[in-house]
Amino acid sequence: MRATGKLCAMTIKDDARAYVSRRMPELSDWTRTIWDYGETAWREYRSAAFYVDLLRREGFSVEEGSAGMPTAFCATWENGEGPTIGGYAEYDGIPGQCQAAEPKRGPRAGLSAEAGGHTDPHSALGMSSLGGFLAAKHVMEAHGIPGRLKFFGEPAEKVRGSKPIHAAAGYYDDLDAAISFHPFYMAPYCNTVRWDTHCGAGYAVLYEFACDAPETWLSGGEASPIPASHAAARAPGATDAMVQMYQNAKALREHIVASGQSWSMNEAILGHGQATADNIPPARAAIMYMIRISEVAEAEHIVRGLDHIAAAAAALTHCTWKKHWIAKSRPGLVNHALAASCYANLEAVGAPVWGQEATAFAQAIQSELGLTPMEDPWLPMTRELIAPEEAERQIRQMIPATQRHFTSDDYTDYTWHAPTVRLYIGRPALTAPEGYTYPAWTMNALGGHAACIDPMTEVAAQVVAMTALDCLTDAGMLSAAQAEFAARKAKEDIAPLCDYDPPIGFRWPEYITTPRGFEWVVPS
Repeated sequence: MRATGKLCAMTIKDDARAYVSRRMPELSDWTRTIWDYGETAWREYRSAAFYVDLLRREGFSVEEGSAGMPTAFCATWENGEGPTIGGYAEYDGIPGQCQAAEPKRGPRAGLSAEAGGHTDPHSALGMSSLGGFLAAKHVMEAHGIPGRLKFFGEPAEKVRGSKPIHAAAGYYDDLDAAISFHPFYMAPYCNTVRWDTHCGAGYAVLYEFACDAPETWLSGGEASPIPASHAAARAPGATDAMVQMYQNAKALREHIVASGQSWSMNEAILGHGQATADNIPPARAAIMYMIRISEVAEAEHIVRGLDHIAAAAAALTHCTWKKHWIAKSRPGLVNHALAASCYANLEAVGAPVWGQEATAFAQAIQSELGLTPMEDPWLPMTRELIAPEEAERQIRQMIPATQRHFTSDDYTDYTWHAPTVRLYIGRPALTAPEGYTYPAWTMNALGGHAACIDPMTEVAAQVVAMTALDCLTDAGMLSAAQAEFAARKAKEDIAPLCDYDPPIGFRWPEYITTPRGFEWVVPS
């Protein structure tokens, strides 16, 4: 029998919150496990396997390698006919962010600082969402609430990887609502939900240069019979092409910034060289660009500019070039009905609270940095709620009036398939003395220390569970959310943009085990 009525709704939500609290020791351990793995985009092998095994033990049916992505999964659990609620874990970290869960700078044991690590941290993002879904499942079983939970493993978020692919493959088409959680990462999005200004488009594109016929660079009657003669001028090659691409793309960025848009384009060099210092030109090079901007049309425009630059760089350096898509994610679609329901649950739970052990860890960080430890080191906004409308007012003061979207995250692909809420909960962050900026390692260390990160996880899991239960038991709210979703899509609809295969075969950094031990490498 489906739960109805205010009293029953309060009872099931109390049950969900209590369930999360009972399982916090496990959620804490699981969070630290993923944090310690520190795997990065498309190479989250141990992290994905851990989730798959865990979900199966919790009674979910799990499809591994969903949509052709080896480190993705799709887990489902059903309790009879009812709404299908979607949520997800992310578990990729970032290269060059390897940090121990200690109040001093230093990599995890046995690794270099160049290895992967969690910054946001996705380790807690995923376990917070999973904790909420496990609590919803428990309540559905205990109270006879029908419905279906669909929980995804979403790899490679840092390059906007899996969600556009899952979306294009139809995995979100049967959702009735979706819940997206992220730890707080920028003001004013701390202990709130997104309202009108959702994340924008995220495009990632890789340009590959090849110098496969260097002997034709200066061929002619006077040419040396030995193509690699030390006395002959050699072709510039792929490294030169990549350098030309890098320099000229900087100029492109400077010109587009003049338009007044708030956007970013960052590059990552995935490979270069493949030659000795002899008279042989570098044969291969690859550079990737990540574009975060408001609209799809703007992203397409920037990529057309990059295409021109790639063609010119190849022509200058006697190379050929190819373009490979890594990601095309859409901007977000608003849903006030579901956002309001989620924020009401956050109001009921309240913001995270940090205890003495966490505070001592924070103070130790301040001492390590030569600062006077603060009696209360925590950033005030991490312990305060901010109404969605007020957060919206503040964010609109930061960007041009004509800009619809701000920042980038690929949760937005869910928003075009079902009503979706974007929830933020305060993560541990320190108050800075005037004029001081904490180094990045401090946030990473806080994300790995249980006493510091667990309060956020517990609040987030409770709010996720309560919002899922609203979708399953409050037919009026879900109907309103779906009607709003349909009305907004009638005015603007963006189909899935993914028209490429999962980009899993490129030189993504990863961990390997060799006779030398456990290592961090960039594969050839």
